[in-house]
Amino acid sequence: MRLLITGAAGMLAHDLLAAADAGGIEYTALTHAQLDITNPAAVASAIGETAPAVVVNCAAWSDVDGAESREPEARAVNGDGPGHLAAAAARAGAWTIQISSDYVFDGSKREPYVESDRTAPLSAYGRSKLAGERAVARAAPHSHTIIRSSWLFGPGGRCFPAKILNLASERDVIDVVDDQIGCPTFTGHLAAAILKIGSTRPAGLLHVAGGGGCSWFEFARAVVESAGLDTEVRPCSTRDMPRPATRPANSVLRTERITEAPALPAWRRGLAEYMALRAPAR
Repeated sequence: MRLLITGAAGMLAHDLLAAADAGGIEYTALTHAQLDITNPAAVASAIGETAPAVVVNCAAWSDVDGAESREPEARAVNGDGPGHLAAAAARAGAWTIQISSDYVFDGSKREPYVESDRTAPLSAYGRSKLAGERAVARAAPHSHTIIRSSWLFGPGGRCFPAKILNLASERDVIDVVDDQIGCPTFTGHLAAAILKIGSTRPAGLLHVAGGGGCSWFEFARAVVESAGLDTEVRPCSTRDMPRPATRPANSVLRTERITEAPALPAWRRGLAEYMALRAPAR
């Protein structure tokens, strides 16, 4: 299985490359500087030159709040770009794996979201990711997997635990919202699942996220406790900390496709592995 991995400088790709190396899987990894997925001619050329069996799109506009004022740019990267990749991959006989988001939902459901639930994004970012899902499905109707995940964190980029650790080193008290819940997902665990999906190639939508669920407040408190810090973490409401982009109150994902979607470890295990990677070598 030969992979083409786009967005190779990003957080998820960092662990995907490591997992591929560990598994002896051949790949070509292209950063944004090497391949702009919004350029269909460049995409077609890259796929023609690398001849992958599976294209994994890790390229994304990830600035959720920034997308509110720059929606056309976010949509070009998250919506149009995946469609260009899927179309070129389909012409070359390759499978496409697109990484999507819990933000395609409005968060009003009381139970976890499954693949068949109605999408209704609240933000420009969510709309752009949903556009990407639809573009991939249109361009490669029989040769794609769309993976929705939630609250990614890992050592290869900026993420929530790193932000909390930085704040905890500067403050005695941190306020964190407790009325938004989701599934923190360690990129090391998701990367391994992506490689499995690249091998088994289940078609359509899959929800793949960290086991369990928690609020941002609970996640932050676990981070601080794991680091052995004395910083107080206090709960607050979303109204107390307004942001440009509206977040779904419920981002917990589960799957209806239990025989096809890899089950990830609990988010606390992912956090433990993340913290171990951050610990200084002795």
